Amino acid sequence: MMKRRNTRHRAFDPDPDAPQRCCDMPNCEKPAGYRAPRSRETLNQYYWFCLEHVREYNARWDYYKGMSPGQIEAHLRADIAWDRPSWAFGQSVKPGRHTFDEEEVLDPLDILGKNRRSRAERAKSRAAPPGAPEALREPLATLGLPWPVKLEDAKARYRSLARKHHPDANNGDRRSEERLKSINVAFTVVRAHLMSEGLEKAG
Repeated sequence: MMKRRNTRHRAFDPDPDAPQRCCDMPNCEKPAGYRAPRSRETLNQYYWFCLEHVREYNARWDYYKGMSPGQIEAHLRADIAWDRPSWAFGQSVKPGRHTFDEEEVLDPLDILGKNRRSRAERAKSRAAPPGAPEALREPLATLGLPWPVKLEDAKARYRSLARKHHPDANNGDRRSEERLKSINVAFTVVRAHLMSEGLEKAG
């Protein structure tokens, strides 16, 4: 009886499309079977390494190296929206197009009124802490943190919110997933600012 041949690609197998050449690491004579991006700006251009050197390269890879906290936040926000522009509900995308106006809708049950009050209450509860740097106001409001804040307190708050809003703890709810993404972005910005502030003080 003939055995079926396993054609599945196993983990750590060399890339079948790898060029027939040696590793790009200087002085390495091993075959190049694994690719790695050359830089953040050229993700479709690759170095080709042997397994040992691609592991070494990946361990040192830092996608956000050289970016400011504000640039990191902007990049993460773009990723959340799949790099597509978004507009607030009711905002006109094209000049001259009629925008949605809540006042023009018949609302005998006052549903929209309740929504307006709810949005106002949420905005008030998430008001930016006074005295906070401009770049941190929205992230601090998202995390519900005062200013100034210690890194340890920010980490503790982040862990608490991450556990509360994790989709696994909310039956896979999409709103919890989106909320968790916002929390991750906010904490990344706050942590980067506090760490850079600490390095400046230490210096």
